[in-house]
Amino acid sequence: MLFWILVAVLTAALAVILLYPLLRGAKAADNIRAGEAAVYRDQLRELDRDLNGGLITPEEADYARAEIGRRLIAVSADEPAETPKPARHHHFTEAFVLLVLPVLGLCLYLTTGRPDLPSQPLEARLENPGNDVAVLITKAERHLAEKPDDGKGWDVLAPIYFRTMRVNDAQVAYRNAIRLLGPSPVRLDGLAETLMAVSDGVVTEEARQVLEQSLTLEPDNPRARFYIALSMEQAGRLDEARQAFEALAKQSPADAPWLPLVNEHIAMNGGAKSGADPAAPGADPAAPGADPAAPGAGPAAPGNPTQQDVAAAETMSAGDRQQMIRGMVDSLDAKLSEDPNNFEGWVRLVRSYAVLNDKDRAAGALKRGLAAFPPPGEQGRQLLALARELGIATEGATQ
Repeated sequence: MLFWILVAVLTAALAVILLYPLLRGAKAADNIRAGEAAVYRDQLRELDRDLNGGLITPEEADYARAEIGRRLIAVSADEPAETPKPARHHHFTEAFVLLVLPVLGLCLYLTTGRPDLPSQPLEARLENPGNDVAVLITKAERHLAEKPDDGKGWDVLAPIYFRTMRVNDAQVAYRNAIRLLGPSPVRLDGLAETLMAVSDGVVTEEARQVLEQSLTLEPDNPRARFYIALSMEQAGRLDEARQAFEALAKQSPADAPWLPLVNEHIAMNGGAKSGADPAAPGADPAAPGADPAAPGAGPAAPGNPTQQDVAAAETMSAGDRQQMIRGMVDSLDAKLSEDPNNFEGWVRLVRSYAVLNDKDRAAGALKRGLAAFPPPGEQGRQLLALARELGIATEGATQ
């Protein structure tokens, strides 16, 4: 009931605001004419006082009186001689404001709203959050504030934090889950990814140690092996990185979703993609990466940091490192604008913008990449899969 009372009060207030200029329009014009006539009459009285005080001569007074009288007559002539008519009302406009607008608003609310839904204060929404992620997170945070030693709660909340790009909170949650429940490959890999997100995609020494701990628990863990190989690539140890990626490719099933990305890194580090043998059935000898000399096959692929870049980044402050990475990403973006036929570059650009938490630019890069590599093709499907993995909206990207 309180809701409808508020709606009625707001509607009435809005109607008064809209009608006020219409109701006072005619009166305002009459008031202006009356005000001008009063000013001229005051001037005539002031003129008589100046003449009696000897401030002006009679000739000057007669001239001024004639001028003021002329203006007064002109103003008075504009006034209607007969009894003034009632102010004109804009009946159609007033009816529209008073009746049609409220009815339209009510119909719109009844169509799109839920008037039958009872009000739900925050406490009630927390008890029944439905699919509202923000409410689910708030509910979990309240629970963990009361029971901070609930390891399962931290274990559930950590990946949610990471997917919503709250990487610092995700790092705390993963550490608490590991402390309370013990290390596991899933938790350690999640912590490592969070540490990399904090460092703008760089596999730091701490992240590498966490990944190595994950491998001791699960030696065939493809995620940990991929990131360790990536740390070698970022450190400029390209031969070791290529060998690590090749070993991961041999270990992976032929339909593994991460295999295309592994193959791209093999090509970027100077190797041939897994399955790129020209004699193999369906192999394309002209496929990108089949030849180390192909575009993007070497360490100088656009956006691939050099050994000097990585060494310099390790000695920089966080702000300087962020600026350096931004510059490298912008440089990659410019190169892809000039030469869009570089699939590895688009993968790196989309991922870089996602790591920098710049979802708008990541979506823009995805759209441009799909323009160069349409979704019907294998590379276009890989870009869409990457976007879904990074939580980037794909609606409209293929248009």
